Amino acid sequence: MEYVIEQLVPSDYKKCSNIWNMNKQPNTQKWFNEIVEGNRLVFVYKVNDDFIGEGALVFENGDPDYTIKGQRIYLSRMIVKPGYRNKGIGSIIVDYLADYAKQLGYKEMSLGVDIDNVSARHLYVKKGFINIIFEGEDEYGKYVKLIKTL
Repeated sequence: MEYVIEQLVPSDYKKCSNIWNMNKQPNTQKWFNEIVEGNRLVFVYKVNDDFIGEGALVFENGDPDYTIKGQRIYLSRMIVKPGYRNKGIGSIIVDYLADYAKQLGYKEMSLGVDIDNVSARHLYVKKGFINIIFEGEDEYGKYVKLIKTL
């Protein structure tokens, strides 16, 4: 499968609805604003110009577990379109984002994942996110914050 990974430009943001339901996600507008402000870099995995997967790097989110200026960057919204999962696409996106963050000079990458999201947790452990820095619960359920050295 021929693919490209490209940085999303704000004018193409609505195309992400090919991957996830933008109407049902309460943070859709917030994430768009962060892209426009330059705090969120979104990278899309495309096949034949179709959006299949995406992942974002967030520079600052107000939580030092996730972001430390110039040191720790947050991996956000790692998602692959249903029907394309378990084909290695998530792995390719995570590797791409880690390499990109390292080129920017970051030493660590963090993420949060629901405890019951077994396939995502498996991917993240495989990719080196083995240090649990927080375990807790929010309105969506139990989750962990993971960190990896770049």
